[in-house]
Amino acid sequence: MSPVALQNRLDSMTTPGDLVEVVDADEKKIRCLACGHRCLLKNGRRGICKVRYNDNGTLRVPQGYVGALQVDPVEKKPFFHVTPGQSVLSFGMLGCDFRCSYCQNWQISQTLRDDAAAHSFMPISSDELIDMGLARRARAVASTYNEPLITTEWAVEIFKKARAAGMLTLYVSNGNGTPEVIDYLRPWLDGYKIDLKTMQDRHYRKELGGVLQHVLDTIRLVYEAGIYLEVLTLVIPGFNDSNDELWDLANAIRCVSPAIPWHVTAFHPDYKMTDPPRTPVQTLVRAAEIGAEAGLHYVYAGNLPGRTGEWEDTRCPTCQTVLVRRMGFMVREDKLTRTNGVCPTCNTQIPGIWQ
Repeated sequence: MSPVALQNRLDSMTTPGDLVEVVDADEKKIRCLACGHRCLLKNGRRGICKVRYNDNGTLRVPQGYVGALQVDPVEKKPFFHVTPGQSVLSFGMLGCDFRCSYCQNWQISQTLRDDAAAHSFMPISSDELIDMGLARRARAVASTYNEPLITTEWAVEIFKKARAAGMLTLYVSNGNGTPEVIDYLRPWLDGYKIDLKTMQDRHYRKELGGVLQHVLDTIRLVYEAGIYLEVLTLVIPGFNDSNDELWDLANAIRCVSPAIPWHVTAFHPDYKMTDPPRTPVQTLVRAAEIGAEAGLHYVYAGNLPGRTGEWEDTRCPTCQTVLVRRMGFMVREDKLTRTNGVCPTCNTQIPGIWQ
């Protein structure tokens, strides 16, 4: 399908959006509030994401399709403190508000921005999606793969039905949020995973198409909203793997709460960032050690199963009892689900969603 044909088809799969502010009714000028770009849209203009646009003064937003859909272990998201060992129905749409040069889902995320990324999609209703999740015994549904913030109205439609069906609801996001979108999500969202990609604003602006402070603000907003939160950093050689930057990353999370889990994961070359080598296991272990030294209670090194030693497991920060033992996405031992997150040795409450 050509990019123009794809755009026309995607435009037909839209509905009026809620996350909008009318700036000038006479000029039909509006502002989108779904992400930190807060795009000011004249009539006929698109946001940076390319999938939200102004149609005669009405914000049109995606609805009724998926660009990717599969069942994953919850550890793959990764959420390590959410119902260990359970399955998640993961869905994504098309488009993104960032343009990360190393995106592993670029064929989905860069739709309508990069002609090589033109991607097909599958129409589906929210009822059909929930029925599919129940049939596959999924414990949760997750908006992921592309950036969920730009399709928040569709996610909330799904999440309302997921909650009614007894399922958890999750976001896997770049964290480029706004107070308005977090308020909109708060009644319907159980868990939020945010990528904190670097502590260098110049990298955010040049390589990613974002602003560091927006992500730091969203981490605090999500935590203060009472939505369960985990944070991930993809550790890239020569980009964000210096000791100083790893310390700054860990400290930024600790300043919100030392109880927020931090995942450090391994990079592999992809999309437009093909020069850096894969992340060595020693770098991930060093990053995890820095996180613990900075005062974070739960630090995990991922993407290299069985090679990072103790950094795949959940330990009690009070007595150091191993509470969840993992190998990659496989849970080998779980002492927390039956106790609803309470350490059986010392009765410390471990943050998360355990049942």
